[in-house]
Amino acid sequence: MRTYYNSKNNPRVIVIQKLYGKFYNEDDNLDFPKHRFKKFIKDIVLGTIERNDLILDELNNKLGEEFVFEKLDKVFQTILKAATYEFMYKPNISINIIIKEYLNSSNFFLKDSQTKYLNALLDNVGKKLRSNNA
Repeated sequence: MRTYYNSKNNPRVIVIQKLYGKFYNEDDNLDFPKHRFKKFIKDIVLGTIERNDLILDELNNKLGEEFVFEKLDKVFQTILKAATYEFMYKPNISINIIIKEYLNSSNFFLKDSQTKYLNALLDNVGKKLRSNNA
């Protein structure tokens, strides 16, 4: 069963929208309106932008030679970058919670079949990053 989320209430939907705008629309106007999770949203967005090269290196290392990040849909790329940032720099948040939240948020942007592929990618990256950093 597919659950739809209101983008105004889900902080990770806002994170995905902000990052997509910054990376693919060259939107330099990053304003963060009043929100219950404003500090969290701002931290994830600015941290992902700041560490973009490091995140891309980690993704390319963890996903192997046959995986080409640039061939993914731009929404996939954005979600993977944000989730990877959380895997790397938010150790107090469980891998399962990060994956679940981004999958719920992805329902706003992707089809069911794409969400299953995203689940596999996030699970793979999360386990490899956390096992090596532990």
